[in-house]
This record gives sequence, structure tokens and C-alpha cells, in this order.
Amino acid sequence: MPVSRRMVGTVFVGGALVLTLSALAYPAMLGVENTSANQDRIIANTRYGPLTEADRDFVVKVRAAGLWEHPLGLISMQKGTTAAMKEAGEHLVVGHGRLDETCRKIAPELGITLPNQASPQQQQFVATADSKSGQEFDATATAIMRVTHGQIFPVVAKIRANTQNTLVRQLADQANDTVLDHMTVLEKTGLVNFDANNFQQTTPPKLPKDQTTPPPPQPGTPVLVLNIPKDLQDLNTASPAPSPSAG
Repeated sequence: MPVSRRMVGTVFVGGALVLTLSALAYPAMLGVENTSANQDRIIANTRYGPLTEADRDFVVKVRAAGLWEHPLGLISMQKGTTAAMKEAGEHLVVGHGRLDETCRKIAPELGITLPNQASPQQQQFVATADSKSGQEFDATATAIMRVTHGQIFPVVAKIRANTQNTLVRQLADQANDTVLDHMTVLEKTGLVNFDANNFQQTTPPKLPKDQTTPPPPQPGTPVLVLNIPKDLQDLNTASPAPSPSAG
């Protein structure tokens, strides 16, 4: 049965999925006690510039995003029923693999502890999509990923505009291109219901912090690497050039 725009829109009204939507909008101060509500508070002076709570939070968010979007991208490459859905999966895997490499390089320089697992909420995103098959998988995975990318997009812009740390600024530049690329390829599937998408982006449910914060890694545990398949090493995930269309 073809997936209608109505079906795509109703993906979000099921109780379990609605409770999980709000990706990346969490105060992920992993491994550090959050002593201030002021995200502009400087927590370290590094040779790359001052590091604020918002800067640290952003690096952790980017890492956490990869910990669920990279595996969901791999699943999309396998379970997607269209070429566009499989392409979206490829871009998720490659984009987050490259962002993750950057996070792993800069975290030690900035004294930031990175998680090795996504938050319970983010793990539920993957489980929810993976529980579907056929066109229902395409619709569910696209809906979840387009909402979450739409939520993080303005966060990236704010960090890029405000940070005084050169490493965080470079990560924000890369994240901006990656998120825009992912939103673009997801929209190319034809499964994005913009009305439902915009509603979910602007009215996320409030969840307990333990559901939205990645667990800290076990002491001595190697940092998980999000590998890019060899045949996708050269995939272009840069910000797409403007291409006006009627669709």
C-alpha cells in the first residue's frame, strides 16, 4: 500500500513515538556536575579560546547524535524500500562518521568526556524505526530523523554565532553543512510532512533528564569509533547548492 502524506503525518501521533521526540534538546553535561543554568558561563580557558557550558554541551550533542543516527543510517541502507531512502541512510552514516572523527579529535584538547552510548530516548528512536518494515519503515525513519535534524539546526547556528572557541567553531561549521545535507536528502524521499514536522519541532515533549542524557562511559573503556564503509569514503556530504524547484 502506498505511503500517503496522511500516513506520514500520523506517524507522530502514536503514544510511544510522541514520548520519544525531542532529539538532542537536552542539557548533556556528561561527566561534569551542572552547577549553573547559565550556558554562557566559562568552564575552562583553553589555548583555542574560552570554553563555555554551551560549547561543551554542543560537542557532546554532536557525538550523541552520531551514536544513534549512524546505526539508523546503516539500517536505512538495508531496509529502505527506495533508492532515495537508501541514499539518505548513506548520508547519515558518512556525515556522522566524519563529525564523530572531529569530536574524538577535539574532545581531549578541550577536556570533554564523550559518551559511548546514545541516551535512552535516542536508543528508542532507533528501536521504533527498526521495528517497522517496508514503506512503514521509510515513513517512520524519515519522520523521526527530519524532526530531530530540524531541532538541532538552529542550535548549531547559535553555537556558531556565539562561541569564542576555535575548535567548537570549526565543529559547528562542519555540523551546519552535515545537518543541512541530511535534511535535504530526507526531503528527497518525498515522505516529509512539513506540517506535522514543524509541530513536533516546536512542541517537543518534556522528558526526565535520565531519558535524554547519554550514560557516562565506563572507566578505561575505549572510545567507540563510528566507521564509514570503504565504498562510501568519497561520498559528498557538503552543504547542497541551491536548486530551485516547484516541489
